[in-house]
Amino acid sequence: MSVKHPIIAVTGSSGAGTTTVMKSFAHIFRREHIKAQVIEGDSYHRYDRKEMRERVRIADSGAGPAISHFGPEANLLKELDTTFAEYARSGNGKVRRYIHDAIEAKELSGEAGTFTPWEPMAPGSDVLFYEGLHGGYKAEDADVVQHVDLLVGVVPIVNLEWIQKSHRDQTMRGYSQEAVVDTILRRMPDYVNHICPQFSRTHVNFQRVPTVDTSNPFIAKDIPSADESLVVIRFANPKGIDFPYLLSVLHDSWMSRPNNIVVPGGKMGLAMQFIFTPMVLRLMDLKRRAQ
Repeated sequence: MSVKHPIIAVTGSSGAGTTTVMKSFAHIFRREHIKAQVIEGDSYHRYDRKEMRERVRIADSGAGPAISHFGPEANLLKELDTTFAEYARSGNGKVRRYIHDAIEAKELSGEAGTFTPWEPMAPGSDVLFYEGLHGGYKAEDADVVQHVDLLVGVVPIVNLEWIQKSHRDQTMRGYSQEAVVDTILRRMPDYVNHICPQFSRTHVNFQRVPTVDTSNPFIAKDIPSADESLVVIRFANPKGIDFPYLLSVLHDSWMSRPNNIVVPGGKMGLAMQFIFTPMVLRLMDLKRRAQ
């Protein structure tokens, strides 16, 4: 952690909805004139797309160890730890981008499924913002979470997460349902061992719970909409959280436990604005006082 160079991390698995949280923070940064250095978790994958497919093929044939993007074998977690530590110390570091598709390939002058070269971070940022799989990672090989000042978890119930992943991978990436199921099964040990523990280290968790039947996520024709969902928001430390105010501005919400508030799914973005704005402003105030 660092008062002078704070780090905010949003952690959650693929298809969980971390992008929604990222957009909420982007609105806050723009509105409050905060310059954020963004790091995408995909940029810390160890292998490019072709190399990862080959590693998976070898693992599936029994000729190599199991591997998935959820686990440490497929990611540069020591390097992520080092990057966070360097930014917390000096406000500097190196970054690169993972090129997801043809649009980004044209923008970044590279090939889809590969990485851009490592480059120095832009000088003068106010905060480092990470969005990806391992913002709360902690193990013998790396302790990423020790550097994070605000850690947010995005955790739909697992059936909803699988529905979102299935629809995204089949619709946007052209995968078959069988391929999606194979990926889910391959990732499950790493999900249990390396993703789930992070949500016990977060400052705030957002868990979307559908109010429609998702008993068999692999036959779902549609992703439950925001209006067909509730969002459970859990605070690790409720001290300082103005729950009466949140209940007054987030209509139809209620407290389910002393550190949990439940809001309608359609108000998730609004809730993020009310919750995160004072948290971010506090980090910026501490930063200014330490200069």
